[in-house]
Amino acid sequence: MSVQLISAAQAVAQLSVFSSVIDARSESEFALDHLPGAVNWPTLNDEERQRIGTMYVQVNPFEAKKRGAAIAARNIAAHIERELLDSPKSWQPLLYCWRGGKRSGSLALVLDQIGFKVSLIEGGYKAYRAAVLADLPTQAARHHYRVVCGPTGSGKTRLLGALERAGAQVLDLEALACHRASVLGAVPDQPQPSQKRFDTLVWDKLRRFDAARPVFIESESKKVGNLTVPADLIAAMRASPCLDLQLPLDERVALLLEDYDCFVQDPELFCERLDALKELRSKAVVDAWKAQVRAGQTEPVVRELLALHYDPGYADSMQRNFACYASAQPLVAADRHGATLARLAAELVAEFDPPADHTSTPA
Repeated sequence: MSVQLISAAQAVAQLSVFSSVIDARSESEFALDHLPGAVNWPTLNDEERQRIGTMYVQVNPFEAKKRGAAIAARNIAAHIERELLDSPKSWQPLLYCWRGGKRSGSLALVLDQIGFKVSLIEGGYKAYRAAVLADLPTQAARHHYRVVCGPTGSGKTRLLGALERAGAQVLDLEALACHRASVLGAVPDQPQPSQKRFDTLVWDKLRRFDAARPVFIESESKKVGNLTVPADLIAAMRASPCLDLQLPLDERVALLLEDYDCFVQDPELFCERLDALKELRSKAVVDAWKAQVRAGQTEPVVRELLALHYDPGYADSMQRNFACYASAQPLVAADRHGATLARLAAELVAEFDPPADHTSTPA
């Protein structure tokens, strides 16, 4: 047997045919981004990789390679004992590391000698990343979108969740980005993924969708927190039909107080986030809001934020950027509750994505 070298483009197109996708890089490299469904079997972990790299520079490459090979052999043995002793001969892994293939190549050699049919990505993760970026425009362009619009607090994210539960295809960029897409939208104790990871998550969702069915998506700007939405996806969204979700003001305020309960529980966190608005709304206005928050008057501050900051900015942005916003289909919700949004989602699915039209597309 021999290890099969495949291009990154082949790997991207055929991910579902492999029994496992194995990332042989260190744990921090894996956390930054990895192939969909990949598991991490470090040939050298972070500490080991740093130690061998230092030896490579400070002693000499030969000594570093000897020590590195010994560590790698022990790690590979541990992976095999932990994961493969009960695996059948039909198990077919796809392996990769960063670029040169030394770490994944060492693992591939041992697995091949055992008798497994092993494939190795030529050019490693670096080539995969280039293939994803090249394929993203194609994936973004092959779908038709229904853009869920509506001012802050109208329940767009909740409606997307209801649509997904109703069986619709949903691309929730805020969920993928771990951010609520505003200056106040960072999720406490939940850092955003890297840009590379976000790109992979978006691409993976798009490639799995059925192009014959609509994709429901929220009217995001070019950035969600610190992350940039792929340009071709933004362009497709902005040219797509819009749905205008409308919710009474009192319900919007109540929804925001529920969704941003962390600000109610921790007024200082809210005050800290409000500081980001000083340049736009002046220090005096922001300081007045902070005083109200500290006095337990969070609801009036939320109302004023909507009136002075969020609603005017959102209306202006939508009119400038979304070509079909002026002709958006109204979606009127009497309240913010799950049952109401579930009924609305069911109506949208019946109108735009009836079950009889559903077909499956292999991942």
